[in-house]
Amino acid sequence: MDARRFAPGSRFPAVVDLAAEFDVAASTVQKAVAALRSEGRLRTVLGQGSFVADKEK
Repeated sequence: MDARRFAPGSRFPAVVDLAAEFDVAASTVQKAVAALRSEGRLRTVLGQGSFVADKEK
């Protein structure tokens, strides 16, 4: 996330897209996304996807 510097509120790429880009299993990406969510760096909206959390939150 830091290397690409996603802006707060921007949509984070889908798990399948990241898995294809980095040539890893989708389950690996899903675990990483879950970790980012638990750290408060991503928020997920059901049916809409994941978004970069605001830095203040």
